[in-house]
Amino acid sequence: MSIENNVVKNSLRAKMSVAGGMLLIASSPAFAHHPMGGATPETLGQGLLSGVGHPIIGLDHFAFLVVAILLSCALKGAARYVVPLAFVGATVGGTALHLGAANIPMSEMLVAVTVLVGAVLALSKNYLGAIVLSGVFAVSGVLHGYAYGESIIGAEMTPLVSYLIGFAAIQYMIIAGGTLGLEKLAKHSETMRSIAARVSGIAAFLTGGLFLAMSLS
Repeated sequence: MSIENNVVKNSLRAKMSVAGGMLLIASSPAFAHHPMGGATPETLGQGLLSGVGHPIIGLDHFAFLVVAILLSCALKGAARYVVPLAFVGATVGGTALHLGAANIPMSEMLVAVTVLVGAVLALSKNYLGAIVLSGVFAVSGVLHGYAYGESIIGAEMTPLVSYLIGFAAIQYMIIAGGTLGLEKLAKHSETMRSIAARVSGIAAFLTGGLFLAMSLS
């Protein structure tokens, strides 16, 4: 059996394992959006922990970060690391909107839609330029940030500020780190980079679809 056939088979197994694992995790009752179990953070440390944890254990949010990595990788040079700041900044703005009593109806459904649309763009390789992608990231960021705001309503200023810092920092670290990782993988093996990107895109698409179905049920 050729090395190429082995790579293809391993790729298929990886796709099934990653996608299946993400779906199982998403459907688990223990896999909540909030590190604090729904309680409002009361201290600087709790706010920071909640902020750092929310984009990671909120699987729909994490799936979009994966999509953001894939879309950012299509950009050139410094734009790969500058454009994602539009998403990060907009998430802070979205949280501020929520705290300011703004109302975005069906926000959870819209978050799932951002994941689906982003995954489709990544999988179809219909990549956008830096300006257009910045706009897509900004709109998506407002929706994700609005959802983040739910778990910090009623908090004092100290935990609120640490919460904002926490989720802004972890989001950018994940996107920038993932982009850098795929860049290095491409230098080692373009085939493996392509496989990793496709597996990630499929997993994100399935996750977005699951959360959309859940929000409509």
